[in-house]
Parts: sequence; C-alpha cells; structure tokens
Amino acid sequence: MNNALHKDLIVIDGLQYSNWNRAIFKQLHEGGVTMVHATIVYHEQTRDTLKRIAEWNRHFEMNADLIMPVRSTTDIRHAKQQGKVGIMFGAQNCSPIEDDIGMIEVMRELNMMIMQLTYNNQSLLACGCYEAEDSGVTRFGQQVIREMNRVGMVIDMSHSGERSTLDAIELSQRPIVISHANPLSFHHAKRNKSDHVLKTLGESGGLLGFSLYPFHLKNGPDCTLNDFCDMVARTADLMGVEHIGIGTDLCQEQPVSVLEWMRNGSWSKEMDYGEGSKANADWPKPLAWFHDSRDFPTITNGLLKRGFSEENVARIMGLNWLNFFDDALQPLPQSAR
Repeated sequence: MNNALHKDLIVIDGLQYSNWNRAIFKQLHEGGVTMVHATIVYHEQTRDTLKRIAEWNRHFEMNADLIMPVRSTTDIRHAKQQGKVGIMFGAQNCSPIEDDIGMIEVMRELNMMIMQLTYNNQSLLACGCYEAEDSGVTRFGQQVIREMNRVGMVIDMSHSGERSTLDAIELSQRPIVISHANPLSFHHAKRNKSDHVLKTLGESGGLLGFSLYPFHLKNGPDCTLNDFCDMVARTADLMGVEHIGIGTDLCQEQPVSVLEWMRNGSWSKEMDYGEGSKANADWPKPLAWFHDSRDFPTITNGLLKRGFSEENVARIMGLNWLNFFDDALQPLPQSAR
C-alpha cells in the first residue's frame, strides 16, 4: 500500500453524520483526513441549530489537539499543516432557516457552510427525491439560492429530486454540489443521480461526492473496492475528473432511533423505510474494506490500482473539494450580484 502518498494528501470527506466523540476524532486523524463536512442538523429549526453549534464549540474546546473549526479554506490548509482535522458545518435540510431568508446570512456568520435545499420530502425550497411528483425549486427557493450565492453558502442537492436538482444548477450563479450520492446507472436508488444530472453538474463546474453508504452501492454491503473504483472511473469519464470527490455519508455509532428520526422527523406517525423496504429498517452492514475513517488509505490505493495517476488521486481524495471551496465560500462580489 502506498501509505506515504496518502499521508501527503489533503483528504476531504464531503459528508459524515456520526455520533461524534473523541474516539471518532482519533479515527479521522489516523485515516489522514484533513477535513470533514459534518452534518450538524437535519430537522432542527433555528434555536436547536444554535444548540448543535454550542455542542460543537464544546467538542473543539475538549479536543483541540485533534480537531479545529473551519471558517475558510485557509483553515483547511492550516489543519493539514498542524496535523489536525478541520470540521466544516453543514445542514441536510433547510429547517435551520425556517421561513426567514434573513437566517441564511446569520447561519453563514455562524460558519454553516453548506445547506441542502431538501431532505427527501418537499420543503419550502424544493422537492425531495422521495416525492412522486417533482415540482422543482419554489419561489422561496429561488430567493434562497440567490441569497446563498451572495453570502458564500454552498447549495447541496443530495436528497433532492431530478427536476429540483437541475433547477438549482440552472438558477445558481455559482456551482453547486451533490455531496453524497452515486450514479443511478451504478445502482438504482432514489437518492442516486441520473447521468443527465451528473453531466449537467460537471458542465456547470459543480462537484459530486461519492457515497460509501451501502444502500447506495451495487450489491450493498458486498460492493467490492474494485466495483467502487470502476464507478469512480466511469463517472470521471462522464463529468471530468476535476468534478468528483468523496462524501462517505458515514454515520458512526448512531442508534437505530437516530436513523428513524432522520427519515421521519416529526412529520409522520408511520415508519418511513427510506427506499420503501423493511429490509432497510436498520443501519446496513459496513463494507468489508471501509468500516470507518481509518480506512481512507484503502480508497487511495484502490484508485491507484484502478489506474488513476497520483495527480488525479490527489484531486479525488481532496483537492477537488478544496479548489471548489476556494471560490464557493467567498461572498459573491458586488459586481456579480
């Protein structure tokens, strides 16, 4: 294994939602992860979002030897230099802003860098991937996209429907991301994206983070590293290698009750099984080759074995995310508004 190469890389995970603790921070460190986009909220509204930020402030205080907050891409580079793991805040739904467009700038000032417009269902902003009909980005959603562009908050359409995702790409003045999903052509799941969406995303300058969540992979937990790397290679041909990265969707040490809450929030009395199957009622068995963040070197070596150059492996493992954030997190210049 080429662990020397991996050690030198800037490694960025485009999304995790774990039951954060010092042991998990150590795993990130041991896996050579430079930065992780951490989901801090799903269905929480404004006040509860502030509580989550306060909890993270405590994590930073108690684990300052391992982790640090990311307020800019300069912090990502500092994390690499200091041997720490940078933490970037993100939201997997638009609940934190409630129905107030002014909350977007407030949340960005509190270092929320990324926000999904939807989480599976229709939201005030757009349509989720589980709805039967996708009505696209709403009137409010159009205004939110404009404001997110203005303040430098990244638009994420990972859990959105096809029309809404294409709308967001077209409406946004800045490239967007799909932080944790895979090609629909690789595995049929409502959360995965069509080649049309991915090609449009790449042409617009956007970025896809490949998910390692087994329900989004061919053969589920039995998906092989070779199959995963083949998927990466085919998608690089479709989108361009500069538009792909990793977004593991790793959810460590979370109880089943959290999985149920993620799917149900407070909107349903009945159990939502995600893709509609009771077989998906529990967390999936982990991949044999990726149990936790300590296994990131396995991906690096798998990509090298698949034939990617060291330069392109560096892109996929983190530089593409870093280059994307260099522009995306800056406020939109006044002349471009």
